[in-house]
Amino acid sequence: MWLTNSSIGRKVLMSVTGIALILFLTFHACMNVVALIDGDAYNTVCSALGANWYAVVATVALAVLVVIHFVYAIILTLQNRKARGSNRYAVTDKPAKVEWASQNMFVLGVIVVLGLLLHLWNFWFNMMFAEMVNGGYAFVADVPAHDGAALIALTFSNPIYTVIYLVWFVALWFHLTHGFWSAFQTLGLNNKVWFCRWKAIGTAYVTIVMLLFAAVAIGYTCCGGIAA
Repeated sequence: MWLTNSSIGRKVLMSVTGIALILFLTFHACMNVVALIDGDAYNTVCSALGANWYAVVATVALAVLVVIHFVYAIILTLQNRKARGSNRYAVTDKPAKVEWASQNMFVLGVIVVLGLLLHLWNFWFNMMFAEMVNGGYAFVADVPAHDGAALIALTFSNPIYTVIYLVWFVALWFHLTHGFWSAFQTLGLNNKVWFCRWKAIGTAYVTIVMLLFAAVAIGYTCCGGIAA
């Protein structure tokens, strides 16, 4: 099958899964902002998701997307190293401003994955997983697993976690701003005019999403959320 056996097919899989993950991050960022404004409203959303079958199915699907994206990132990185040494993710007419991100996409991806594992430990493990196996209570505190606002407040009451998350958001920003226009280029939705447009759109879009995440982290670190 050309999607898995050819270099172009693997890049298409990388692009499609990457766009899907960006859309999920958009939803996640918008959901998190609710916690910054109204903790009770955020907990209502958490309760609606929880360990319900549709949320579990969506989580499994999301995990599959992450695995596919990361596995093919490794495969393409090894191929690029073999063919062009350290010159990875090379594209034609690549602007100098994305040179650093382009050459360090795999390293950025590793940081992103490590941050994801920490995030899963802090939240998914204490929310959906705890609801399924721990009687509906988080492992780290005596709070209901659907009380996401309390878990956010607990996590970001520690400034070290805040710094780690902000570093993670910066790595995500670099990774996604490059991946955004690169995905559209791979899918053929690009030309010399739209290359600059997709780059500008991607930078603005990803910046907004990352600022939403950062606002929640900083807001809860400084004052426990605006609504607190």
